[in-house]
Amino acid sequence: MPSHIREHSRIYQIASIPGDGIGVDITEAAVQVLNTLSATLRTFQFDFKTFDWSSDKYLERGWYMEPDGLEQLKKHDAIYFGAVGSPEVPDHISLWGLILPIRKALNQYVNVRPTRILPGTKSPLENVKNEDLDWVIVRENSEGEYSGQGGTSHEHSDHAVATEVSIFTQVGIERIMHFAFETAKSRPRKKLTMVTKSNAQRHGMVLWDKVFYEVAKQYPEVEIDKMLVDAMTVRMVLHPKSMDTIVATNLHADILSDLAAALSGSIGIAPSSNLDPTRKNPSMFEPIHGSAPDIAGKGIANPVGAFWSAAEMVRWLGEEAAADALMKAIENVTAAGVKTKDLGGDKNTKEVTEAVCAEIQKLQ
Repeated sequence: MPSHIREHSRIYQIASIPGDGIGVDITEAAVQVLNTLSATLRTFQFDFKTFDWSSDKYLERGWYMEPDGLEQLKKHDAIYFGAVGSPEVPDHISLWGLILPIRKALNQYVNVRPTRILPGTKSPLENVKNEDLDWVIVRENSEGEYSGQGGTSHEHSDHAVATEVSIFTQVGIERIMHFAFETAKSRPRKKLTMVTKSNAQRHGMVLWDKVFYEVAKQYPEVEIDKMLVDAMTVRMVLHPKSMDTIVATNLHADILSDLAAALSGSIGIAPSSNLDPTRKNPSMFEPIHGSAPDIAGKGIANPVGAFWSAAEMVRWLGEEAAADALMKAIENVTAAGVKTKDLGGDKNTKEVTEAVCAEIQKLQ
């Protein structure tokens, strides 16, 4: 054991799935930053195991994960995921071959996507101060529009028929609403906005609304309001300060969180957490950007979303002080103007990574 690591330090087993495109680039950067964090603080360590479940491997062998892949993941404390997606593999195959089965089988029914404007960066919105845009989007992550129910008939004819069935269950809605209310309750403003489309989707979304208001009775200290998803896009752009915690369905939150990332400066900085709140299974952490094959391997991808996701992983593992320290290091770097092109800077992935590592080392 290295002399600078205390013998009583906790070792966290982390499954690393770099995946495709810039997922490989930013995962490498995130591992470097996390190892720097543990070596500096000396109170815990990370033991990474890399799983090469990429689209290139899929094309070679016809599968992403081994048959026991999910069982292998269950042996870890957390999962760090880069990105999945390749021009060579249809998106529905890559998603359903890798990330969606992980989310579903490991009961990761909550997807949390925090959004705020980091120091030294700016929103494309005019006259918006950093403190005006500080949201947490809570996404239902296990059912809804991404349930995978439906089918295609007569697919080889001119009369093909495809159905995509959204599944909304009382249990599924109740548990995401409780998580959203607890999240809102824990934040200073104690405000929760529920997103719906029950004016047009009159069954599943009506149940979604009904359960929301039932659960709300248990949280009288939380201020609530309701928005139709299309109107929500307008409110996010014109009145960002009016919102705090947001809860939405699988599809709606997926779309809104990308808009939120753009409004905060770049999709390259946005993190996400796929959580099993019961902690019976490992949770998974990933930046929300895709694999961006057009810039993969060029060393120019923004690693901030990867670092922020790593900080969320550290926080979930119970290392609150370390997570705060990592976020402070990230913010110090962006505030100093060390940024990639998407944030208006001129630095590459390696330069930003080394700058964050240098900030972490100042903690000694």
